[in-house]
Amino acid sequence: MLAAAPGERLKTLRDILGLTQSQLAEVSGVSQPWISDVETSSKEATQDKLQQIADATGTPVSFFAARPASLPLDTLRFRKTSAARKTTTRRVHAVYGESYRVTEDLVEAERYPTPSLPFTSNDADLASTEIEQLANETREALQLAPGKPIPHLTRALERAGIAVAPMVLPDHDGEEQVAVGHFGVSYWGGLGATALIGYFPGHQGDRDRFTLAHELGHLVLHTFRPRITHNQAEQEANLFATALLVPLDRAQASMSDRLSLTDYARLKATWGVSIQALIMRGHTVGAVGDTRKNSLFVQLSAKGWRKREPVSVGHESPKLLWTLLSRRYGPRPYLQGSEKLAIHPTLLRSIAPTPQLAIANQSQVDPTQNGGVKVVDFGAGRRAVRRRA
Repeated sequence: MLAAAPGERLKTLRDILGLTQSQLAEVSGVSQPWISDVETSSKEATQDKLQQIADATGTPVSFFAARPASLPLDTLRFRKTSAARKTTTRRVHAVYGESYRVTEDLVEAERYPTPSLPFTSNDADLASTEIEQLANETREALQLAPGKPIPHLTRALERAGIAVAPMVLPDHDGEEQVAVGHFGVSYWGGLGATALIGYFPGHQGDRDRFTLAHELGHLVLHTFRPRITHNQAEQEANLFATALLVPLDRAQASMSDRLSLTDYARLKATWGVSIQALIMRGHTVGAVGDTRKNSLFVQLSAKGWRKREPVSVGHESPKLLWTLLSRRYGPRPYLQGSEKLAIHPTLLRSIAPTPQLAIANQSQVDPTQNGGVKVVDFGAGRRAVRRRA
């Protein structure tokens, strides 16, 4: 594949950093008219000015010669709120595109297996029974124990060949910015292609786990259904996420109209799924009626649990991209990797964070080995539940 034109890469860099042409001109000392002319291909870029911009933004100059990502960005699926601004979404597009480009490079270079997931090509709206079945087939593909809580969803995804990347929006000073209203984004080109789930880490581990399951739902349900509407895709992905995390037979057996919020908090400690998602799961499978569901959500609001639930679910940390990166560039891979992979160093550190175990022991953990899996303690907040409920 041919490299992108420098003007296209220049615009991508501005999107990543959230800069207008005028702001980039002020930061770099390169004139705004020159930036505009290069981006519209009215003028050829010069190496000295590209180097000037690279130095000012902390970006390797190799960025401007890198080939573009091989994914069609208009097919990306997002988990975001209605409050998400278009400018932020555009930045997320650019950040994810660069993350996917680097992931694809690392996966291909290290010959890491690509995922083999179930999928559907049915353009009609899917029935809940079809989604439940696909969630069960996905559990089998991930080699998860049937009917059991998933102790470390991130590691299960990585072992199955699905890269997971925590993402940030870097600015020109190398600082990290919050992607307000965005939770996750994903893409998979189908069998034999690289898959990447990107997520924006939140304060609750259960939210991040749901985001990963939701984005996995997009890979399974929507890779071969491009004409499905956004709202329908989101509803289907939400149903898939809870079906994956809490299988149908266990949900029907453990939930009923008799459960209190304290009971749901205990279920959260078992499954690593938020109380709100568990209530909706009970309602979806017919174990909780409309009246009881509405009552439980009123109680959640009264207790202040809609924004901050009890029971602490630990944060999962990915290791696959770090492992592939360090195999290629050594135990301190960021400086060389940033230059060779032509990516902003803040973004590279975000998507391939150094595992805590590697920091402590100066060793690498291979996510394909069971020894690299740490079970998340879903029950860390049980005592708090008993006090507050």
